[in-house]
Formats: sequence, structure tokens, C-alpha cells
Amino acid sequence: MTIIPLDRARAADGAGGGQPVLEARGLTKHFPVHSQRGARRAVVHAVEDVSLALPQAGITAVVGESGSGKSTLARLLARLIKPTAGSVLLDGAAAPGRQRYARQVQLVLQDPYSSLNPVHDVRYHLARPLRVHGLASSGSLDTQIAELLGRVALTPAEVFAAKYPHELSGGQRQRVAIARALAVRPRVLLADEPVSMLDVSIRLGVLNLLADLREREGLAILYVTHDIASARYLADVITVMYAGQLIESGPAAQVTDEPAHPYTKLLLSAAPDPDRTQTASLRGRGAPPNLIRPPGGCRFHPRCPFAMAVCADERPEPIEVAPGQSSACWLHATGLTAAQSRPLGPAHGPVGPGEEKR
Repeated sequence: MTIIPLDRARAADGAGGGQPVLEARGLTKHFPVHSQRGARRAVVHAVEDVSLALPQAGITAVVGESGSGKSTLARLLARLIKPTAGSVLLDGAAAPGRQRYARQVQLVLQDPYSSLNPVHDVRYHLARPLRVHGLASSGSLDTQIAELLGRVALTPAEVFAAKYPHELSGGQRQRVAIARALAVRPRVLLADEPVSMLDVSIRLGVLNLLADLREREGLAILYVTHDIASARYLADVITVMYAGQLIESGPAAQVTDEPAHPYTKLLLSAAPDPDRTQTASLRGRGAPPNLIRPPGGCRFHPRCPFAMAVCADERPEPIEVAPGQSSACWLHATGLTAAQSRPLGPAHGPVGPGEEKR
């Protein structure tokens, strides 16, 4: 897959050293399912034992298909929902109170039209967080708003400040949402599918804006997306999520050039590639599992063309497959017995050349 990344230097580990600004340790979230009286209470296993770190001036992408738990993870990190288990650390310590935490960590949602109040103009949207957090100065409020609009390339500022959300394009609305998040001078920006609702022609501008914010202001950014191609373009580190669990992580170019997990290979096979000369061969079948009753062992094994007996019985631990790159897959484990390593059956056999599973 040929994707040209941003023309900038990247650290070998994708983020630089030092203590992470924001860290998740063993985050788990189960949502209760309402059922008939007397029935056993079920839960949706949305996020299971997820740990990751967001370093200063680094961009980490969380990639996966719909229903993988990406957005739930972003909301857990924003503390919009409480985890069932696990913890969120800011600068290595327990997260502070809600308002102090919001000053440090801001979330940009997927749909800018829904996240902006249609009855208020842009000036109101940018002035409100400044006032709520005590950052507004009556004499310089308009100057502060103009600076925020300038930071997201919406100029002339006085024109855009007077507009309402319906008077803006999708890309302009998303820039206003980003400016609103920047108003409180955060150190971490959580971007939940920030370009998926935008026209293809304007997505690149928003991605470049996020990259510029990282470069100019040293923001730690979490980029949530289903598009592994844009993750390769923007991020330093890619983590792949499936059915609520992280299954592969590593430097962006390394994960996309040499994917180690079969699911990552499936995502790359499904991604559009103008340089691909043959029809993509998708190795896999079926749909994501029911997270009320997730499969045992590796959650990907019902769809995996390389599934072995051990995959259905035991959850694999992440194994380092290359410097900085890890994969939670039994294919990389050593010491498997013959019984453990035998294929599960013909239904899981690899796809023939040029053949596509449906």
C-alpha cells in the first residue's frame, strides 16, 4: 500500500521519550443491557483492558471498524463516562477534578453540526469556554476569539465570528469545533473521527490542521478513525482495535508496511489504494462478534483465516514482533504444542490467490 506520509521528522518510537501526558491503564467499560425482569443481567463488553499512552507533541491513531470500541475509549479518556475498571492518569498521577481535567484534555466530536448549537453564532461558541474557565477578559475577548479563529485558519475573523453553524461548510464547522477545544489551552486533544463526516476534498485540510497544532503547540493528540490510510498519513503511532481490545501497536509506517496481525492485514486489504494493480484479496469472513457474548480466546478467531485451536481457548498476550511493534496473536507465539497449533478447520483456511471472502 503506497501512502505518502507528512513531510516531517518522526522519532523512531513514534513519539519521543519521557513521561506521557495522558495514560490509560487497563481501561474496561461494560454497558448494562436492559432485559426482562428475572432475566440474568447482561452487559456489552465495549472496551476490555486497554492500555495506551499519549506523549507530548505526538499523534497516536486508534484504528478499527465500527463497533470496535474506539469512540468509547475516547469518551473514557475525556471522562465523559466512568470506566468499569482501570484508571486514567494525567502526568502520571490520578486525574484531577472534572473542570481542571477539562482544561487539560479536550474532545472534538465526529459531527460538527451536531456538536454546535444552531441558535448561537461562532462568537458565542468560542466565548463560552473562555468564560466558564475564567480565561475571558472583557476588554480583549474579541481579540481572543480572533486569535482562536486565526489558529484554525478561519479568516477574516470578524466575518466568521458572526456566522451561524448552518452558514458554514462542514470543514469550517469542524475548524470551529477545534477552535472551541483550543480555547481552554489544553495539552491533549482527543479527535473522534474528525474528518469522517466531511467531503473527501476537504479532509486533508483538517488533517493538516491537526498536524500543525501538534508541531506549533506541542499537543498530544489521539486520532480515532476507521481509515487506516489517513492514520498512516497523520499519526506517529497506530494502535489497532478489534471488538473492544487492542490487538496491534507500533510506529505508523511499520504497522502499515509490515502488519503482524491478520486483522490489520484485512484492514489494509480493504483500504483503497490507487497503486494496487489487482483486485484486493480479503482474507477473512463474517462480521464483528456480538459483544454481549464475545467469543472466548482471541476475539478475532471466528473470522481469522489462520485460526488455530489455541485461538479459541486462550486470549493471546501482546508479543513484540519488531522494535516498537507488538501484536496480540498466537501466530507469533513460540512453544505451541501440535494440538494447540492445528488449524480449526476448512472454514478457517486461507483464501486462494485473487479470491475474495464474502
